[in-house]
Amino acid sequence: MKKTLYSLMLNDEVVREVDMLAHRLGTNRSALINQILAEYVNYITPERRINDVLSAIEQLMIPSRELVPFFAPNSFSMSLKSSLEYKYRPTVKYEVELYRGGEAYIGELSVVFRTQSAALIEGMTSFFRLWKQIEDVHLQPIIGMRLDYALYDGKFIRSLAAPARDCSAEELAGALSEYIKLFDKLMKQYLSGRLDAHEVEAAYYAHMLQSPVHV
Repeated sequence: MKKTLYSLMLNDEVVREVDMLAHRLGTNRSALINQILAEYVNYITPERRINDVLSAIEQLMIPSRELVPFFAPNSFSMSLKSSLEYKYRPTVKYEVELYRGGEAYIGELSVVFRTQSAALIEGMTSFFRLWKQIEDVHLQPIIGMRLDYALYDGKFIRSLAAPARDCSAEELAGALSEYIKLFDKLMKQYLSGRLDAHEVEAAYYAHMLQSPVHV
């Protein structure tokens, strides 16, 4: 969203209170005034929408026993922690970052893991590659675009596609929450040997058919 510099005459006491509130909220004066004015005229800024989506994801994930959400208000990202069913219970962190603008991609999802186990690294790498192959076949024809994927040491990154239709913050949060829960569940079942590649694909496809919003 384009931003322009404007000059405003404000009361010193008002500015002091705004600055104190901005500090408590972890933002700055300009951003807070922009937010206050937007709310007054009933306009939802990209920053407000991102905050609403991430806040909704946090609320949706709180009842989950598998994923623990961490979100700081007025930020553009959040994380969720999950424990693998493996020796020493290594953790996986999901990081959701949403963009203020952009038409094709609304953000990205990162899966971050730390382990010294060569077997676990091999298993997770195999799952990430399988996931991309499944989405190439089943998801991309539905959303009509190619997604970006990257695999680094200890991190798998996937772009998040803009939904094909306008949806509310709650609908988008629901789609993202269900996607992360599906990824986490199928990854754990694949690593434990309870599901093979074909069964993972079948579970993914069944979930996709029931999802009203695809990201």
